[in-house]
Amino acid sequence: MLHTLTHSPFQYDFNAMLRMLASGDDVLLMQDGVLAALKGGQALEFLLAAPISLYVLRDDLIARGLSAQISHKAQAISYNEFVALVVKNPQQMTW
Repeated sequence: MLHTLTHSPFQYDFNAMLRMLASGDDVLLMQDGVLAALKGGQALEFLLAAPISLYVLRDDLIARGLSAQISHKAQAISYNEFVALVVKNPQQMTW
């Protein structure tokens, strides 16, 4: 399943989202959701502890001036790679 996080982890029930993650899921942080990948942040620690693949939309990092503040453990991807994730995951959930 592909989980897309479009809001800051402080604006929704982040713990509920974490409980929904299953082994092998893909998580894409986009729009204000990229804040969850900030180095040293609690949200990032929880995401890295989950059995998922973590991605961040590169254009949203650049738009927010956060490219240097994001953990290297979250893979920055392009819109084309985002489309590939959508094709790979027929089931999707937006947070």
